[in-house]
This record gives sequence, C-alpha cells and structure tokens, in this order.
Amino acid sequence: MRFRGAGWLTLLYKELLRFWKVSFQTVAAPVLTALLYLLIFSHVLESSVTVFGGSVRYTAFLIPGLVMMSVLQNAFANSSSSLIQSKISGSLIFVLLPPLSPTGLFAAYVLGAMVRGLTVGAGVFAVTLWFDPALLALPHPFWALAFAFFGSAILGTLGLIAGIWAEKFDQLAAFQNFFIVPLTFLSGVFYSIHTLPPFWQAASHLNPFFYMIDGFRFGFLGRSDVPPATSLLVVASCFAVLSLGTLALLQRGWKLRQ
Repeated sequence: MRFRGAGWLTLLYKELLRFWKVSFQTVAAPVLTALLYLLIFSHVLESSVTVFGGSVRYTAFLIPGLVMMSVLQNAFANSSSSLIQSKISGSLIFVLLPPLSPTGLFAAYVLGAMVRGLTVGAGVFAVTLWFDPALLALPHPFWALAFAFFGSAILGTLGLIAGIWAEKFDQLAAFQNFFIVPLTFLSGVFYSIHTLPPFWQAASHLNPFFYMIDGFRFGFLGRSDVPPATSLLVVASCFAVLSLGTLALLQRGWKLRQ
C-alpha cells in the first residue's frame, strides 16, 4: 500500500491543529492530573513502598510510570475523539471523499495521536522532574524513546479502532472505561509486579500495557521487571498486529461508509 499525494499530510495538519487549539484542555489538564497523582501517591507511599529491593526511591519509580500513562491515555483520546466527533457531526464525509488511501488515513490519525501523547508526556516529565532531578540523566534514553513511540502508536491505533467501532460517545466511553483504563492502571504504573502474589504476577504478563510501562521505566532507571528486549518485542508485535487489523477495517470502510 502506498501514500497517495499529500492529502494525508493535510489531514495530519488538521489533527494537530484540532488538539493544539484547545491545548489548555488537551495538554495542560492531563499534566495537572498527573501532577496530582504524583503529589498524592508520593506523599502517602514514599516511606512505605519498597521497589527493586529498596535501591530506587518510590517517587523516582513512579514518575516514569505517570509519564508513560499520560502518553498512552492521551494518544488514545486524540484519535478516538477525532473520529467519533467526525461521525456524529457528519463531517466524516469530507475526510472520505478525497482520494486518501487507507494507509494515508491510518498515518494521519495515528501520527496526530502520537504527537499529542508525546507532547503531554513531555509536559508531565517537565513538571514532575522537580521532585527528582536525577531522572534527567537517563541511563538508556533510546529505550525510553522506543517505548514512548511504540506505546503512543499502539494507543493511537486502538483509538482509531474504537472510533471506527463506536457510533456514539457512550460506546466510546465504555471502550475507554472498561478496556483502556483498567489495562493502564493494572500495568505497574504505581507498583512493581514483584510485590504481587504469584497469580497476579502471571496475569500482569498477559497485559501488553505492562511491557510498555516497564520498558519505558528501564530507560529512566536502568531497572525493570522484564528484560527490555523482551518488552520491545511484545510491544512491536502488538503494534504490527493492530496496524494490519486497522488497515483492513479502513480498506473495507467498516462503519465508515455504510
């Protein structure tokens, strides 16, 4: 499949403007939410939670998890909300009429979601760095970037799937509340899975979000629950499978052209 012309770049530009023009809501608000999580959890649990055998402060452990959680949630929110709003307002026809290939549509929506997710993640990192400035010296920055890019791409793709499937905001909210949020909160953002009973440790390894969080945290701390290469393989495989499935849906026009 090939990109046709520069139409997908125009759609990408529209996606970027869509969230940036309301950046107080789409960027500043999630940054504030993450900061509140950090203030509450670090204050309450700093002295009572031990991670990696006590070699890492809980606050230092928590910050990368909050950054990645913000990246994932906002990447999903961007592509899913964009598509459902277009469907409900009837403006989706203006996206489907131009000769845009399924690959072009996919690239525009997912790249727009990635930019929003990474922008929010950078903002969260900037405001939380004050709590542990030592995190600025990332021991493995390329691992952190790899997981940030793959994670935002996966959630941007899931957002696209949710937007295609949903026909109203209630359905989209259900997809997010009963699928995205539980997988995110149960992925080790606030705890190391080694603190869990054996059954829940095994269950955590079935959650792809866990590998995104754990691999991203390795870039900051040089410590992880799973080897980063294993996590990257799982995350890259998930992205490949989801991308192929989403491209097939766009090719068919399922729930878009009917």
